Amino acid sequence: MDDYGPACRHAPSFQEAGFACVRVQSTPEVPSIYKAAVVLDGYVAHIVHEGSLDRTLREIEPFAPVAVVAGSEVGVELADALSERLGVVGNGTRLSRARRDKFTMIEQVAAAGLQAAAQLRVTSEDELRAWHERVGGRIVLKPLRSAAGDGVHFCASPEESVAGYRDIMGRTNVFSERNSGVVAQEYLVGTEYVMNTVSSAGRHHVCDIWQTVRVDVNGVCDALNGMHILPRAGHIQDRLVAYATQVLDALGIAYGPAHIELKMTPAGPCLVELGARIAGSDMSYFVELATGESQIPWTVDAYTRPARFARRYREPYTVQQYVAGVIMLSPRGGTLRSYPYLDAVKSLDSLHNIRVLIAEGDAILPSRGGVRPPIIVSLAHPIEELVMRDMETLRYLDGHAFYDIHSTS
Repeated sequence: MDDYGPACRHAPSFQEAGFACVRVQSTPEVPSIYKAAVVLDGYVAHIVHEGSLDRTLREIEPFAPVAVVAGSEVGVELADALSERLGVVGNGTRLSRARRDKFTMIEQVAAAGLQAAAQLRVTSEDELRAWHERVGGRIVLKPLRSAAGDGVHFCASPEESVAGYRDIMGRTNVFSERNSGVVAQEYLVGTEYVMNTVSSAGRHHVCDIWQTVRVDVNGVCDALNGMHILPRAGHIQDRLVAYATQVLDALGIAYGPAHIELKMTPAGPCLVELGARIAGSDMSYFVELATGESQIPWTVDAYTRPARFARRYREPYTVQQYVAGVIMLSPRGGTLRSYPYLDAVKSLDSLHNIRVLIAEGDAILPSRGGVRPPIIVSLAHPIEELVMRDMETLRYLDGHAFYDIHSTS
């Protein structure tokens, strides 16, 4: 279902296990975020959902499916509906909305008795202003149904909140949908972590845990600067896992992958948001580099080899190589002439690869975190200290001198 980009790894893995794959697209048009990530090779059929569930079911049923797997965020609800109607294992439709709507998600987690952010489903500017005045401090605004940091605003005052609300409601999100609403949430103080899981019959396996690095840059709060994998064992990891598995239960995720973002606050772990699908940005590749086994093979087992999954799901992953990613952040905009210190990056002991996304001669904007950064550097090494040292070296190198930019202002 909506196998775009990294989710295209699903089909070859299911095929290796002896299953043919039918690709279902949940929207007539490919969402803008995925336009360059469509792969149709390797599927026995390609079905486009035009809005009629009965019609899509009629097209699918001749293939006698054994599972429906959501590859991307936009396909979560349709995957739930199809699996329920087909009578194959899945998460059902009762909590589908809570797995997509960011406000309903947090409400469901709170209703389960778990720590959750204070929040408001915004219906008017006056309501938002009054709520922010009551909560105080910094708050976060998000579209109800987007992803990849799209439309997220960190607001220090009620005036900023109202401006952010107007901006979100006036836009089309990365899924090519008009924003239908806005959620305001308290700003959670603490280190942010990413956890990827796979579930089968309500049993949850933790595939990987990452600690993120955040910076304030170019007026953007908490911009993503990088992340590095953590060993499975550890006091922090144990607390995160105990909380995250309860979140999975609260959201009715009994089958399939999940991508979970959490913060460790002074009061303990707290959910930022969850996606009921595999991690994006080809994270599975880097998890395989680090541990040898990502969400993809675990997802195959969850649906087609449940006995094998049940035997293994408690096994902790083992870090074979410590892997990190660093997002370089340009301090200003203009036309890029060169990266004067790129050779220093190439000499790092743990360098795995360098993705240059903005080349010499291209226009460059002041960076805003993970939104089209100039360069992403991947590090990998069996010795953790080398990776952490090289992460710090990259932070030292990054700055005004790293970019030779001709200012157009």
